[in-house]
Amino acid sequence: MLSNHKIQVTLDEITEISKTGLILYDDKGKMIASTIEPETDQTALVIDFVHSMAESQMLGGFHFFKVLIENETDYVLLARASTDEAYMVGRLSVCQIRNLVLANRELSDKNNLMQNILLGNMLVVDMYNKAKKLHIEQAKRQVYVIEVDGRKDTVLLETVKNLFSDRNKDFVTELDEQSIILIKDAEDIESEEDAAMLARTIVDNLHTEAMVRVRVGYGNIVEKLPEIARSYQEAKMALEVGHIFYVEDDTISYSRLGIGRLIYQLPMSLCEMFIKEIFGDRKFDLDEETLVTIQRFFENNLNISETARQLYIHRNTLVYRLERLQKIIGLDIRLFEDAMTFKIAMMVLAHMKYQNYEMTEKTE
Repeated sequence: MLSNHKIQVTLDEITEISKTGLILYDDKGKMIASTIEPETDQTALVIDFVHSMAESQMLGGFHFFKVLIENETDYVLLARASTDEAYMVGRLSVCQIRNLVLANRELSDKNNLMQNILLGNMLVVDMYNKAKKLHIEQAKRQVYVIEVDGRKDTVLLETVKNLFSDRNKDFVTELDEQSIILIKDAEDIESEEDAAMLARTIVDNLHTEAMVRVRVGYGNIVEKLPEIARSYQEAKMALEVGHIFYVEDDTISYSRLGIGRLIYQLPMSLCEMFIKEIFGDRKFDLDEETLVTIQRFFENNLNISETARQLYIHRNTLVYRLERLQKIIGLDIRLFEDAMTFKIAMMVLAHMKYQNYEMTEKTE
């Protein structure tokens, strides 16, 4: 629906140029916007005019005009007859308001279409027919899901729209209270690096302009309208997997989820069997120092000397920590095979912990 604020701004601009006072009512006689204060209540006259056969007439010092949308009266515009040009100004204003309403309706229809495509709620034939009617061209597209840290507001949505306002093949919409969806024209996205740069741009702009922290997940590029739903599901999975395995990353690509994608799709029963096989009945809760040591050791490709240097500890101290860890978990992560097994096991545990948390949230 066209906002009253946008109508008010339009009438203010017309009045500033023409010096003609304007008042706009809806078809029920309610005032929508005005650039002057009416001296008398015009509600009864407006309602009578709506039900009349005339499209324009002169009443009580005002030119009355019907704003017809698809042969139905949506608004009634009053132009004060203070100058000879008032009638012409009124007619031009009617055209401007009608164009605003039609453009807003088309935008709303496009938004509804894209929401239905994302949710897979349309038959393919209906999808293409509607797209043709709304002049939505066939193009390569990629879905970006922008997840907001905290509660989303309309300002954030408008900020995202403004970032892509000059691209008529881009669409920005929303399906829930936590995220914004960008359906991006991907003609100029030639590589994974281009997609990653765009995601980073979104994160940086929203942090700078809207002062909010967001995470962006994005799917693969698709070429057909029905495939947009798949790219959307991929983007959502990227964010979900990112919550579990890549907590520090604020941009996550579906095509680079790696082993995280595989573990995410494992059933809980298989995960529990795997953990039982690796750790047996061991119960352990690693402290922060040990976790940092393990992370830095892996980052340095199991290089003891380099890890000790970065941790500012003696080489023997690091060896002692790793030997102590071996007694706790039953794996010597100085060996490649044990290191790989432990890395996968920790990811599986993270997955299990996340799934248990999700189940608890749903039951509550």
